[in-house]
Amino acid sequence: MSKKPSLAVVGATGAVGTVMLDILSKRENVYGEIRLIASARSAGKKLTCRVEDLTVVALSPEAFDGIDIAMFDVPDEISKEWAPIAASRGAVVVDNSGAFRMDDQVPLVVPEVNPQEIKNRPKGIISNPNCTTLSMIVAMGALHRHYILKELVVASYQAASGAGQAGIDTLREQIKLVANTNVGDVAGDSRGVIKNLDPFPAPLALNVIPWAGSLKEEGYTSEELKVRNESRKILGIKDLKVSATCVRVPVLTTHSLAVHAIFEKTVSREIAQEVLRNSTGIELVDDPENHKFPTPADVVGTDPTWVGRVRKSLDHPNVLDLFVCGDNLRKGAALNTAQIAELVAAEF
Repeated sequence: MSKKPSLAVVGATGAVGTVMLDILSKRENVYGEIRLIASARSAGKKLTCRVEDLTVVALSPEAFDGIDIAMFDVPDEISKEWAPIAASRGAVVVDNSGAFRMDDQVPLVVPEVNPQEIKNRPKGIISNPNCTTLSMIVAMGALHRHYILKELVVASYQAASGAGQAGIDTLREQIKLVANTNVGDVAGDSRGVIKNLDPFPAPLALNVIPWAGSLKEEGYTSEELKVRNESRKILGIKDLKVSATCVRVPVLTTHSLAVHAIFEKTVSREIAQEVLRNSTGIELVDDPENHKFPTPADVVGTDPTWVGRVRKSLDHPNVLDLFVCGDNLRKGAALNTAQIAELVAAEF
């Protein structure tokens, strides 16, 4: 590297932006200047990154002058407007929104799976996958390289933080309400106590909600279609069959998925465990005899994809069932974005 590139963090004051600053402070320092950018109302705030207090500057075209790499964590509509502006000012944009994920001219990258795709960025933009997809795709990539994936059937168990800070605040409020009210042991009782549902369509405390995202075609939600379409693009399997059911659960942070994976080749539980154990970015915890397997409580605040409950199907020689967990604010958002940016930084 001939020089250390400059980095901008756009959306630095948000939930994922805060995690991003923590990650930047703990990973190898590959950057020169780090510039924090947010909305005008956040301009002037001081945030700490790498033991240095940095002043947030307002989002503007000039804010990207002299910036080599810009990591975006803002709503889709903001990325759609401002990512091309940043790229036009000379920055390589790594975008965590959904604005460009399915754009044929924007690579969708997971460094453990398809790092080579960062070179193919005609718009100067690289996209980060959805947090639900990211919670499983590192494990699926490792197994695909060994067995060749043909089909996925997944059920997600998605944390409240996947709905942003509003999701976190709402679940905390609902937990306090039901904890201080004699509502009994039946989840339905919580409807009589909980009035504030937004951003969820039903009470989340003492409940699970078979819904995440917005309604799309044939009754599927946007989150379910993201799992399908993004998995195809990341793995480079255009005809991969994917069926997903996304469920919101009363967990603050860390998404989990139960995965039913069908491969071209005959699978072995022991070999699959070995593949996962030796793959970068994966933590295998699979000791059912001693009730050891990953749960969100184990995984929150950590970087790897955690995998357990690995089983070969009793009915089909080419099928594996497994359970995966990933912190949706770290690997599911901030960490993957940071890893992509580091790959770009290595080009300087």
